[in-house]
Amino acid sequence: SVVARYGYEEVQLPMLEFTELFARGVGEATDIVEKEMYSLLDRDGESLSLRPEGTASCVRALQEHGLLYNQTQKVFYRGHMYRYEKPQRGRYRQFYQVGAEVFGFPGPDVDAELILMCADFWRDLGLADHIRLELNTLGSGDSRRNYRQALVDYLSPHAEDLDEDSRRRLSTNPLRILDSKEAGTQAILDGAPKLADFVDSESLSHFERLCELLQKMGLQFEVNDKLVRGLDYYTHTVFEWITNDLGAQGTLCGGGRYDGLVERLGGRPTPAAGFGLGVDRTILLHEVVHQNLMDSAVDVYVCYASELLENALTVARSLREKFPALRIRTHMGGGSFKKQFKRADGSGARVAVIVGEDELQSGQLTVKNLTTGDQKTRSHDEALVCVGQWLD
Repeated sequence: SVVARYGYEEVQLPMLEFTELFARGVGEATDIVEKEMYSLLDRDGESLSLRPEGTASCVRALQEHGLLYNQTQKVFYRGHMYRYEKPQRGRYRQFYQVGAEVFGFPGPDVDAELILMCADFWRDLGLADHIRLELNTLGSGDSRRNYRQALVDYLSPHAEDLDEDSRRRLSTNPLRILDSKEAGTQAILDGAPKLADFVDSESLSHFERLCELLQKMGLQFEVNDKLVRGLDYYTHTVFEWITNDLGAQGTLCGGGRYDGLVERLGGRPTPAAGFGLGVDRTILLHEVVHQNLMDSAVDVYVCYASELLENALTVARSLREKFPALRIRTHMGGGSFKKQFKRADGSGARVAVIVGEDELQSGQLTVKNLTTGDQKTRSHDEALVCVGQWLD
């Protein structure tokens, strides 16, 4: 709903793409392509991969259907991505992302809009105070290449002292070494060349204008000169939204500008920017922050004497007709009322409706507020009114 409020249109992307798309787009030396993709051969011997991210697939789809040439586009997508990860809390082999991508706009105004869109999302979820924004600029493609070489020249004499992943990345994706969590590697990086010293003046102006726009919109952020992101296609602006409340898996959203990607994938030079937001981690953070406010799966639990199942099903049906937005669960499996109330409490329901022998004979229902313990026995219609009042 937040993305739609900004006037972005939804695109639907396939689960499978040709593996070559990700090798060219994401980068053959990235962790994703080197060791995280699920790939298979089809009957024609073509290599296909489950999508590990959405940006390259989105570019391919829009380019293939002629939606990028001499046009501007603002689109979003949602769905599962797949990576061969070591499963842990907040890091899954099948995970859910929402992504937004913008094409044809070269200025920092679009960078700012994407970041502000995320800020609205965190605010609407009540998470804004638990997430911080980090920014950096990689400069142009030439700036990035020049810095890459300078970093390799500096780190090569220290190769034996780097952690295992960083030693591997030194010859494949050296900028990712800046992300290392190893204290020894970070100590070596303290004396490394700074990316900001290699950024061209035009890119610096772009970044300064972005920071100015965000400041004027009242958005707080930190400039992190070691933030590079893990994908080869990024240029100029990169950003991440990070929380300290989820341990090691603290990055909820990442994105930036990738002005060379469309051309790399066979299109004409097209400025572009976007982000990918992890829904699974966002839900985890929401549970941590709002643990007493999380919505349950059930609103009303219908309990009944064992021989009155038909009556209970009728009551549950009338509840669903009167309150179509509520989740009504009828107890199944029989058992005493004590057992049924225990199940009702475990379901998270706030109200129980009781169909017993006494209620049946008097033509009434008993409604129990499971939060306060209050209980009322009323006629059928009055009992439904009571349900509505307690759940309002």
